[in-house]
Amino acid sequence: MKHSSSNWSVALALLIGVGSAMDALASGSSVDAGGQSAGVELCVDMGPQTPRDIASGVGLNTEAFPLAPAASELNLCNIHTHTNAEHKGPGFSMFVSSADDGGHACNGTPDLSEGELAPAPGAYRGVEPGDTIEVHWVHTSCETTPGEGLGACVPEGCGDPLLRVEAQVFLVVNDPDALDFTAMTYGGNIVDGRHQAKAIPSTTGEPVLFRGSTTGPSYDQRKCSAARVTWNVRPQCAKLDVNSLHRWAEQGNVFNETRSHGVRQLVTAPELLAPIE
Repeated sequence: MKHSSSNWSVALALLIGVGSAMDALASGSSVDAGGQSAGVELCVDMGPQTPRDIASGVGLNTEAFPLAPAASELNLCNIHTHTNAEHKGPGFSMFVSSADDGGHACNGTPDLSEGELAPAPGAYRGVEPGDTIEVHWVHTSCETTPGEGLGACVPEGCGDPLLRVEAQVFLVVNDPDALDFTAMTYGGNIVDGRHQAKAIPSTTGEPVLFRGSTTGPSYDQRKCSAARVTWNVRPQCAKLDVNSLHRWAEQGNVFNETRSHGVRQLVTAPELLAPIE
C-alpha cells in the first residue's frame, strides 16, 4: 500500500511516543488473542505489529512487504531510547508492568552491585542506574541527513521508504567500565556515501529479523501502526554506563534527544504478528 510522505511522518513520529495518535482503529473480530482477554477488538487489517517476544516465531499475520536491506546499505536517520525494553527476549524476560514505562527488564537486574546502582543524576532524563533501556537505531532508504524526530527518516519527496530498526537492550549501570553510549551514536560519520552509527553492538547474540511496525505507547492491540518496518533485535542485554547517556545529552546531538521514551506493551495476539522465519 502506498503511503504519502505526510502519512508516513505521522506514523513514524509515534515510534517514540510523540505526536497525535493515528485515527486508524481497524475493525477486528472478537477473539481470544493468545493470552489477551477474550472480546478484544484486534486491528487485524493493519499489518504485522511490534514489539513482540523474539524467542517465539509464532505469527499468523502473513501480510508481506519487502525486507529492508542491511543497515550498512541505508542511511541512519534517528537514534532514541525507550525505558524499559519494549521487546521480550532471552536476556530481557522480566516483566515490569503494563504502564507506559513498563515493558521488560534485563534478567541480570537483581544481581547489580551497590556501586552499579549508585545514583548518577545528569542531563539525560528518564533513566537511572538499574533501569533497562531499549535503543533503536532507525535507518531509511531515503536520501536524508540524521536529525530531530522521525520525520528525518521520511524527508519531503521520499514517500514510501524501506525502514529498518537495529535494536539493542541495555542494563544501565553507574560504571565507567561499562559500554560507552557515545561510542555508538552518530558523529557525522559517512561510510560509502551513507550516514552510519559509530558502532552497533555485535556481541549480544544473533539478531532476530522480522517484519513489524512502529512502537511507542500510543499503540496497543486495538490501535495499530500502519508503518512497515524491518526489525533486527539482539537477544541479550549488555551493561551501559549511565554517565555516557548524560554526556550524549550534555554535548548535544543532532537528534535533540534528552530523555528516554515510554513503551508499547508486548503484542501477543498471533493475528497481529508476522511469522519469524
